[in-house]
Amino acid sequence: MNFVKRAGQSLRARKAGTAVLLAIFVVICTLLLGGFLLQGATARQEADAQRTIGVDVTVSGKGLTPAVADRLGSSPQVHRYTPRLRLDAEGRGVQPVRSDAPGSAGARTQPPLALTGVRDSGLLLPFSYGSNRITAGRGITPEDAVRAVVLVERRLADRNGLAVGDTLRARSADGSRTVPLTVVGIYRDSTPDPSRWTPPHLLPGNMLYVPVGAVRRLDPGAADLTEAVFRIGSPEQAERLHAEARRLLGAGSFDFRVNDKAYRDQVRPIQRVATFAGLIVRLIALAGALVLGLVVMLQIRNRRDELGVLLSLGEKKWKLIGQHTVEVAAVALPAVAVAALAGHIAAGQAGDTLLAPSARPGSPDAPAAPPEMRVEPSDLGKVAGIGLGISLVSTVVPGLGILRLHPRSILTADE
Repeated sequence: MNFVKRAGQSLRARKAGTAVLLAIFVVICTLLLGGFLLQGATARQEADAQRTIGVDVTVSGKGLTPAVADRLGSSPQVHRYTPRLRLDAEGRGVQPVRSDAPGSAGARTQPPLALTGVRDSGLLLPFSYGSNRITAGRGITPEDAVRAVVLVERRLADRNGLAVGDTLRARSADGSRTVPLTVVGIYRDSTPDPSRWTPPHLLPGNMLYVPVGAVRRLDPGAADLTEAVFRIGSPEQAERLHAEARRLLGAGSFDFRVNDKAYRDQVRPIQRVATFAGLIVRLIALAGALVLGLVVMLQIRNRRDELGVLLSLGEKKWKLIGQHTVEVAAVALPAVAVAALAGHIAAGQAGDTLLAPSARPGSPDAPAAPPEMRVEPSDLGKVAGIGLGISLVSTVVPGLGILRLHPRSILTADE
């Protein structure tokens, strides 16, 4: 008789044993699928952290020009970047914020407005960590590169009655150039005014953020940047960016600082969960093979008479092993379908606990993305593959004992 057909008949005849195998496989496949779902969720959450949080690298030094910053910003590991180009300027028709503290109020100082040319104000540390908060409008973005726009501090805006959409005229220190700037945003700097008299260009209320091109229009001779900030995906990518900076700026002539605290605070727990999920998968696969191996071994012992009769009728030993393998494998496949439902619920609850979204350090309004638990076809394929592998190992290894059996010894043995 065909051993595959005989396996089907055996499963129907031994409903209790089949139910036990099915229950074991459902538990194994559910735990395996839960592990794979956690692995997939952690991988997606880590990738999202690389895009949204990332690692900030600050480069400064002689020879760092906007062109060099653009070349570093075009590196494949860089997601976002912004140069910083500082310039003091006058304000035409604008009253700068003045220090109320007594001091050298009549002394001659530098131009009162401090313009900082940037490409992306959101990458600057004060805006990234919340000490500067935009209260109206928006910040400076890469799309503003050729626009004459400005982000104004709240104290200067209040002093001059400025609102989003108004125009502020900035004039170069020598008075030869005037650039009208459209207010696109107003921000609040949490830094209080100094208690001692401070020159206007050093007061936080007189700090303006504009595109780098606007600074160059006021002072075409402005070349070297104060610094440039680059956001990359992970700390491991910093070495490649450092090598590129060394190639462009020369060894030892620049400062390279990596700020990965926010990334590590967010990603390290995710990576630990991913490691834990991988360990779960390996332990469940090993434990499943051992448990099923013991169950199959007991079944083989209980079916010695059946084996002896089949061997005496001339059945080949490898077909007997194949029959047991087919029986276990036939139970494994429907168990995967059941686990697809049960595993998603169980893994979702575990994900909510192990991968609960947390706020980004220093920025309570920028939480990490919540974990996304979803069953992928590839996950089901891996569970099915491991399940079939477990069924093969758990039947072939105990079934090797069948190769040593003889019909006479089986039928005459005293059980």
